[in-house]
Amino acid sequence: MTSAAWIAPARGGCLVIGQTCGIGRQHCPESRGRAARGPYNKRPMNLFRALLTVSGFTLLSRVTGLIRETLIARAFGASIYTDAFYVAFRIPNLLRRLSAEGAFAQAFVPILAEFKNSKGHDPTKALVDAMSTVLTWFLVVLSLLGMLGASWVVYAVASGLSHEGAAYGLAVSMTRIMFPYIVLISMTTLASGVLNTYKQFSLPAFAPVLLNVSFIAAAVFVAPHLKIPVYALAYAVIVGGVLQLLVQLPGLKKIDMTPRIGLNFRAALAHPGVKRVLLKMVPAMFAVSVGQLSLIINTNIASNIGAGAVSWINYADRLMEFPTALLGAALGTILLPSLSKAHVDANHDEYSALLDWGLRITFLLAAPSAIALFFFAEPLTATLFHYGKFDNRSVVMVGHALSAYGIGLIGLILIKILAPGFYAKQDIKTPVKIAIFVLVMTQVSNYIFVPIFSHAGLTLSIGLGALANALLLFAGLRRRKIYEPSAGWLRFFVQLIGACLILAGTMHWVAINFDWIGMRATPVLRIALLGASLVVFAALYFGILAAMGFKYAYFKRRTL
Repeated sequence: MTSAAWIAPARGGCLVIGQTCGIGRQHCPESRGRAARGPYNKRPMNLFRALLTVSGFTLLSRVTGLIRETLIARAFGASIYTDAFYVAFRIPNLLRRLSAEGAFAQAFVPILAEFKNSKGHDPTKALVDAMSTVLTWFLVVLSLLGMLGASWVVYAVASGLSHEGAAYGLAVSMTRIMFPYIVLISMTTLASGVLNTYKQFSLPAFAPVLLNVSFIAAAVFVAPHLKIPVYALAYAVIVGGVLQLLVQLPGLKKIDMTPRIGLNFRAALAHPGVKRVLLKMVPAMFAVSVGQLSLIINTNIASNIGAGAVSWINYADRLMEFPTALLGAALGTILLPSLSKAHVDANHDEYSALLDWGLRITFLLAAPSAIALFFFAEPLTATLFHYGKFDNRSVVMVGHALSAYGIGLIGLILIKILAPGFYAKQDIKTPVKIAIFVLVMTQVSNYIFVPIFSHAGLTLSIGLGALANALLLFAGLRRRKIYEPSAGWLRFFVQLIGACLILAGTMHWVAINFDWIGMRATPVLRIALLGASLVVFAALYFGILAAMGFKYAYFKRRTL
């Protein structure tokens, strides 16, 4: 395929250099003019605006997720039924992260960005088609094997459930129902990776909302009519997976990247781009598997602590994932394609500046979130979950796990910013080595903290491991001179610490001077008090920073 260089004026009078692919004028940005979008849009991208877009849809996803969890807590409490469901749901989620969302995205997006930026439309489309074929058929086979061996899989993940006959049987049955979800969500992840590479962030960020809507509909309208109501949640997972995949298709069609799944697995596997992705996936899968192995061990430990422990940690996870998704996942989503492009262009200054921007905005928003989880865990848990069968003890237990997560929240979010610094350079081995060390550290921490703090010791170990992981990733980026901090970090931290200390004191006072559990009888008042408190906390935090001369304009960053 031939290609010709083109030079077109961009905003501000600068020149943007690109390529036509030689396959027709419909792919030339000059011929498409203002209608050019997706792969040929060379206008500067406002990173902060992109972050707001992704975070906005992620916020919608998390809000509907909290509604989902509130309805599940109200209907089932923290019981053997929820323990069984969360164990069963965790299994396809683990495999999804191994085969798709984690390892696949880390290996696929940088190579896809390389094809997009240097080879043109047709080779990029061929890579997407071949990768879709390989991923689909591999996961179909894996799903069938998982359904056949569900009993052994459940025992490996949560052996403690074997002592509860009913819970174990339910977990096995729901695992069989939900295993095909891995195929649906993995293809959704591929579609999201393509759209994000083409700077189309809205649909991938919106897709998880549909899974939550499916859960909500199942809990409200389907569960009451089933002999075993918890099965409605398992069916909701499959429906949600279908909806998440379907909603991506219009965006893929718009950029002419709708995947074609072929029948010739061997031919697709022979594609040179697919081979490169798979070679990168081997260390990436190992890196992700280390983290997932830690999660499996923690689930197993929790299943042996007693009834409700798995559910307490799961409810705490949902609240912890609120800031990690809004900030960490959103930042990782928009930074990885931009970092990959800077790597392809050999633009070291842009690469380092992107990481600097991501780190600063992480500390700015993650620090108050960590304080909220630590000092405001019980008010959050009580207001969101303390209804129906969710009792007072469960509020306290979830609150303990959530407070422990608060200690390591900044680390959990920083990993999602620092790891792409290696992935974009197609270096996955370094994060693997760090992950192995963190796995060992986490399990040693479990040995120390679980006897002292019970289930909260598990979340504390995860948080401490995340902090160590982030520190080692940062040290690796600095040692290799991949990241060079810009000026002003000392002043930034002084301002941040001052605002955080005042915020922590205020949150602690509000948390201990109101009976959040006792307000169960007046739920509207409790919700109103929580909402007003959060608004006051946000105004206080950002107001103090402004009074200290904090420069918010720094975050309005643009990148090509």
